[in-house]
Amino acid sequence: MFTGIIETLGTIKNIREEGTNRHITLASAITRELKIDQSVAHNGVCLTVVDINNNNYTVTAIKETLDKTNLADWQPGDRVNLERAMKLGDRLDGHIVQGHVDQTGICKSITEENGSWYYTFIYDPAYNNITIEKGSITVNGVSLTVVNSGENEFSVAIIPYTYEHTNFKDFKAGTRVNLEFDVVGKYVARLHTLRK
Repeated sequence: MFTGIIETLGTIKNIREEGTNRHITLASAITRELKIDQSVAHNGVCLTVVDINNNNYTVTAIKETLDKTNLADWQPGDRVNLERAMKLGDRLDGHIVQGHVDQTGICKSITEENGSWYYTFIYDPAYNNITIEKGSITVNGVSLTVVNSGENEFSVAIIPYTYEHTNFKDFKAGTRVNLEFDVVGKYVARLHTLRK
């Protein structure tokens, strides 16, 4: 379980393919604090640490993960948002994030507005996911509040701190991102579907 509050950025150092699996090695400021078998959210995707070597650590993504997230797009040198699992009893500063990406979305536009930024994303309606105005959304692992909720489209406002401390500053129109919709909203939508 995560909160969507990014701890640090990691940099991809190496990617190795093995069958349908992808082994991804990253360097980060928190590597020396990690342990084998620990869960870490990478752009919102919960992955298990399988190896640690000095300042680098490795995680493995299977085909299911590669098919449903933007991990297949990753290249050496890319920066990734990192968050370790929350500790029981800690403050929940973001919202409840499972680290289970629902689908990917595409950055449609970025608008700078007097020191902050509005990012608009579109997503495929086939998955029946929804957003609501002022509801929670996770974009590449970052807990955000939805503004301008529309049909298969939404925007988020990014403050300078988030811009500087996440990989939002690497986005451009066309960037594919991981989306995890609000868990409460998903249950409500599912109940609504079952009652039809």
